[in-house]
Amino acid sequence: MNRKVAVIGVGNSKFGKRDDVTIRELAWEAVKEALEDAGLTQKDINITVIGSTAYRGTEIYPAPPVSEYCGFVGKSPIRVEAACATGSSAAFTAINLIASGLADIVMAIGVDKMTEVDTATSLAIGGRGGNYYWEFQLYGTTFPTYYALYATRHMAVFGTTEEDMALASVKAHKYASLNEKAHFRNRITVEDVLKSRVISWPIKLLDSSPISDGSAAVIFASEEKVKELKIDTPIWVKGIGYSSDTSYIAARGEWIGLEAARDAAVKAYKMAKVSPMDIEYATVHDCFSIAEIMAYEDLGFVDKGKGAELLREGQTEKDGRVAVNLFGGLKAKGHPLGATGLSMIYEITKQLREEAGPVQHSFKRYLALTHNVGGTGHYAYVMIFNR
Repeated sequence: MNRKVAVIGVGNSKFGKRDDVTIRELAWEAVKEALEDAGLTQKDINITVIGSTAYRGTEIYPAPPVSEYCGFVGKSPIRVEAACATGSSAAFTAINLIASGLADIVMAIGVDKMTEVDTATSLAIGGRGGNYYWEFQLYGTTFPTYYALYATRHMAVFGTTEEDMALASVKAHKYASLNEKAHFRNRITVEDVLKSRVISWPIKLLDSSPISDGSAAVIFASEEKVKELKIDTPIWVKGIGYSSDTSYIAARGEWIGLEAARDAAVKAYKMAKVSPMDIEYATVHDCFSIAEIMAYEDLGFVDKGKGAELLREGQTEKDGRVAVNLFGGLKAKGHPLGATGLSMIYEITKQLREEAGPVQHSFKRYLALTHNVGGTGHYAYVMIFNR
């Protein structure tokens, strides 16, 4: 990047079924918190980037009403969408606006109201997220089925079990119970997961992330602005990786990991000049329990096929070798598609500033990573930050 970029303000709404607010009001919850966190007003923001899938809500073009309500008229010419990686796409765009010199302070806003349609409709919309003619039209595949295909292959090749996958869900709910903004705050057991309703074997209800409403916002600034504003604890962007893959998964040739995520991780590590073993904290895209296990492997935390061992040994718990998803992950914190990637940055910012309360991880190098996947590896972003 031509200029250094830092996170200087973050905000996150309560995730869940938010019938109490419109999408504009929902976005404002995160925007207001981010502005207050940075000590700024709307006048200080040069431009905003709004990320929203908007497939499941009343407002199918949500950027203008969100912009107007939040006080950014004239500053919101960009809306982005990259399925479940929409939030990271907004962050990527915001960071590059600053790195290129086009702006000095940019706010990325991610928001989605996903519960305004019923579950069957939501699944049908999601099933169009790959290749409609080759998959959904012919076979009715939806995202649980896509990840079930990866799960069964991982089980066949590496011996991963349903109990292993359940451990990821149990961990997510444990930490979400301590997060007042999480969608689900109940604790569960491995037995609860195994006995829950089968969605697409081996994926069960409690292996799956919920359909959530929510918003997140992140304010990025140039190094010059960080100094000018006298920001106490800027969180610096050290590396960014990105990639994509084929629209229909039959063309990929393997189903034991996400090639786009591996590619994005390699790029991010190279740019940041660090290795996987340097990372102390990570938010990974655990839309389904198998996705967390694959993420450990795709990010290089362990060799391929060894991801479940990290869960069994507790190495991704608080104060473990690499703590993962201590705010509850997509699985229990919630997964409003447009907000998820920015909510990850909110989480690692709180952790790196040592503002994470009961789930605060212990750092030595203060290096953290976000891993955000769109679709079934159709998009992937990996970003590395440090204090």
